[in-house]
Amino acid sequence: MSDPDSAQRILDGTAWADFCDALKRAGDVVLRPGSPMDAFDRAEGFRYLSRLSRVALESYIEFADPLFPVLRRPAHETVKIGADNPDNYYQSAAISGEHEYRISGRRNTVHYLGLGTYAGSYGSKARRGQTGYLDAREMKIEPDGSFEILLSCNEQPGRNWLRMEPDTSSLIVRQTFQDRANERIADLQIERLGGARTPAPVTPAFIDRGLQAAAAYVAGTASIFADWAEGFAKHKNELPLFDPAIAAAAHGDPNIVYYHGYFELADDEALVIDLRPPVCEYWNFQLNNHWMESLDYRYHTIALNHFGARARPDGAVRLVVAARDPGVPNWLDTAGHRRGTMCLRWVGAKEHPAPRTRVAKLVDVAALG
Repeated sequence: MSDPDSAQRILDGTAWADFCDALKRAGDVVLRPGSPMDAFDRAEGFRYLSRLSRVALESYIEFADPLFPVLRRPAHETVKIGADNPDNYYQSAAISGEHEYRISGRRNTVHYLGLGTYAGSYGSKARRGQTGYLDAREMKIEPDGSFEILLSCNEQPGRNWLRMEPDTSSLIVRQTFQDRANERIADLQIERLGGARTPAPVTPAFIDRGLQAAAAYVAGTASIFADWAEGFAKHKNELPLFDPAIAAAAHGDPNIVYYHGYFELADDEALVIDLRPPVCEYWNFQLNNHWMESLDYRYHTIALNHFGARARPDGAVRLVVAARDPGVPNWLDTAGHRRGTMCLRWVGAKEHPAPRTRVAKLVDVAALG
């Protein structure tokens, strides 16, 4: 679309009207036959769309200029996307493979620090996938914890280098706690190299294209993860290995192996999950709603990791998913949900032992062998 076309669309209000119409159509995802039919899950679905709308406007309007990137939090306690990890502090920035950038910071004490560059976005017709990845284990870090990372399409020998490709459009940072109460996230800043000191004024084309991209993101994100959830629901109360290629295309971390599933339990039932975690840097298990938003971890124990879960002497771990506390270790609270998705992830594992799941009556859980 040419700049004169965008100017006319802004002048006559078409840009805004099209955005609102696209958001209305996104509501069809919540109403489609494969989604839950009860008012509770649909209420969460429409709240989810409101959250996606908020982050979409930030991503494609407010913080969308790759000439002046800003590290912000795209997912947090009230914006949740694609089985967001409750142990993660997510950050992202708009960047472009046409430019070069520098990240400077201090490592501090957070358990895991990984940075990825990506092309495309949910809802975009462009290629979508990872274009580069770097984690703290590969980085040169000074004795005082400080470091610099260069982001470019051209390799930077002897430097901390995060690869981009010509169509790179975003940076995603994952900082993962094992013990949130006693760890400090890395301090990070990003800047474009060789750029102007101040941004140019907003243009009609920027707003028109941003509104279109934001609407496509809301609909695309909602559709992708609704498709996933409906697929998981065909095999309820199981936790199979997830296709790594699909995870990578959805901007996953290449160091992570995922298991995704769907739980559905009566009030007097529990899902018992037996794990034998491999040697790895980190693992966790979490509960999400149907829309793949993590359940409210501010007020409920809906996730456990390698640090917080109680293991048996032989290293095995039993997790119990239920609406009420069965009086055993590693209970995960469904927080008022009868159904939803769930996710298990290993970080940096070389072996991938499959978890075992079974449904039991809540009163019988304590006596299980």
